[in-house]
Amino acid sequence: MSYIGIVRVLGIDCGGEFTGYGVVEQTEASLVCITYGAVALSRAQPLAERLACLFGELRAIVARHQPDAVAIEDVFYAVNAKSALKLGQVRGVAMLVAALEGCPVAEYSPLSIKSAVVGYGRAEKQQVQQMVARLLALATLPAPFDAADALAIAICHLHTHATLERHGSSRS
Repeated sequence: MSYIGIVRVLGIDCGGEFTGYGVVEQTEASLVCITYGAVALSRAQPLAERLACLFGELRAIVARHQPDAVAIEDVFYAVNAKSALKLGQVRGVAMLVAALEGCPVAEYSPLSIKSAVVGYGRAEKQQVQQMVARLLALATLPAPFDAADALAIAICHLHTHATLERHGSSRS
């Protein structure tokens, strides 16, 4: 799978209540924010219905914005096993949408994402939000935090991809 020519990335910050999304495009001169937001999932609905809702929303976002790739935050260790399982199911839906739409999927650790965007792997959510706004030249801070995190994931992928291309490390 080749990453050559990737200029538009959909970042997805998976969550049980809110799943953030952000589409970022790399131009010759800068990064451009195409869209961002969060899909709210009602805890009143059964999990299967929430996952179906998320599937439909993400599929519509991919269809509307035609990303070249999808980037998702990698699994992290959670104290609560039940929450970790639900998060895994949400991540599975995001990966399924990407696969069905023919988009390669990249996964990044929270440490890698924060390092790529802020320069410090232990940065706070507010620092990530502020740096995302600065990197994308946004007039206001992207909100909610889930959306800012999704934009950060997309930026991380674009930076990583650019670095790999500069060093000739992209593989088919």
